[in-house]
Amino acid sequence: MNTIWLNVGEASADIYGSLLIRELLSKDPRLNIIGMGGPSMREAGLKAIIKAEDLSVMGLTEVVGALPKILGFLKKIKRELERQRPKVLVLFDAPDFNFRLAKMAKKLGIPVIYYIAPQVWAWRKNRIKFLKRFVDRILCIFPFEQSFFAQHGIKTVYIGHPLLQVMDLKKLNQITPDPNKIVILPGSRVKEIKALLPVFADSCQILKQKKPELTFSIVKAPHINMDLLRTYWPKSLPVTIHPPKERHRVIAQSCLALAASGTVTLECALLKVPTIAAYKLSWLSYLVGRLLVDVPFISMPNLILNQKIFPEYIQDQANPDKIAAKALSWQEDDTQRQKIRSGLTKIQQILGQNQATQVAARAVMEYV
Repeated sequence: MNTIWLNVGEASADIYGSLLIRELLSKDPRLNIIGMGGPSMREAGLKAIIKAEDLSVMGLTEVVGALPKILGFLKKIKRELERQRPKVLVLFDAPDFNFRLAKMAKKLGIPVIYYIAPQVWAWRKNRIKFLKRFVDRILCIFPFEQSFFAQHGIKTVYIGHPLLQVMDLKKLNQITPDPNKIVILPGSRVKEIKALLPVFADSCQILKQKKPELTFSIVKAPHINMDLLRTYWPKSLPVTIHPPKERHRVIAQSCLALAASGTVTLECALLKVPTIAAYKLSWLSYLVGRLLVDVPFISMPNLILNQKIFPEYIQDQANPDKIAAKALSWQEDDTQRQKIRSGLTKIQQILGQNQATQVAARAVMEYV
């Protein structure tokens, strides 16, 4: 039996992993697909050695607190790699964890493919040497990634972005946004929600005072507890909380979004929803990040277009008054919103055709 190990540590990558599993099993139903993944991957057929949601940490200080658990996971994975000897190891993002697996695989003679590569073009460029030594092939989801890695002599395949296969853009783009509906997307990690949801809630209270007709929706991320969201949202402010499967529909129905910087900002961009992006870390993580980050923006739509089409509020700039003021200016000026929507039309063209998963599966099967 041919075994493939997939390793995912992020909620968004769990969806892409599930698409890849289904595509691989369609090519060979006898494949034994094991590793670390979330609920979508397990539903698609992953035999999970570890659940991805058990590794939901962010930032330097947060990782330090979870270190004993992380070390336990790594020890368990090493035992399984030695025992099961997969034909190939496919890593998704999460470099601080997955780089250790790449090292293990190299020692065991197991080829390594990186799908959703670490953003070394943005920060910690010294990691290029590691990728060149321990990774056999990188599957690039952004066009500029391929040229960057190729310049450093790393074998790459450009596959396009799998998000285009997750979203039914033709159907979603037919939805007419409600001019009074604002969607809140506070992140997929507990730490993100604790840091950002109170800020977004206070912003919405300011907006509600100015414009009572506004309504608010929160989209719950997979494996996030509903009680957690309600804890950080005031009882006096009405809100509708939607399950993860309704995410794209709810975003498309909204006139604007308040979002944690991450994959969801790209989803908003593809749906042409004006979005205010925010992010907060512990101060130590933020100070370290400032020394290492080498890009002008934190939101992927801004990086793809090389312009600040979505405003970004980081650390102390992510405060209710500033976010509410920007949202209010958009609410009162439809011309601004239309200008943003027009600017976002280029993103789908840049991200390529809806073939990412098929191309990725072919690359993986070469090693099987």
